[in-house]
Amino acid sequence: MRHYRRARAEVAPFARGIGIAVVPAVAWAVWASGPGWLTPAYVVLAVVGAALGVIDARTHRLPNALVLPLGWTTAALLAVAALGTGQWGSLGRAALGALAYFALYRVLYQVSRRGGIGYGDVRLSVSLGAALAWHSWGTLLAGVFAAHVLAAAVATVLLLGRRAGWRTGIAFGPYMLLGTAVGLTWARLSGW
Repeated sequence: MRHYRRARAEVAPFARGIGIAVVPAVAWAVWASGPGWLTPAYVVLAVVGAALGVIDARTHRLPNALVLPLGWTTAALLAVAALGTGQWGSLGRAALGALAYFALYRVLYQVSRRGGIGYGDVRLSVSLGAALAWHSWGTLLAGVFAAHVLAAAVATVLLLGRRAGWRTGIAFGPYMLLGTAVGLTWARLSGW
């Protein structure tokens, strides 16, 4: 119950923005998942991802009260999808993908300057890596690559428009989430 109250307290100040972001996110999740056995995992990722994206964009913080339950829930829902579809190889790849994405972001966290990659980004990478790698290693790479390309494009526009300087921090969580949406959309369009 205490954890629920903490999550609610994190979401409450941004409820309107989250509510606006959740509607298209859930519609995308249902479309991208099929619908089928993956739909619950995608919907949870979309709802919590929308909340995390809004919160991180406004505060430059990914709250543990949302990120940590997302990891466990994603793992459980992917296990249910494997049980329903018999795709145990996909579940194994999802676990390895979660570890690979986590390892990448852990290294980036260690080598980035203060204010670069935050540990919330490292924790979020577990859920996103699992969802992406479920489909293929190519999907995982596409999602990671898309996140960095999107962040670089926005940073470049901000720099050129003189709305940011070289030391200005940007919240990276929203780009990780958008990169994941790009990767999963690619998986859907390419037939997995």
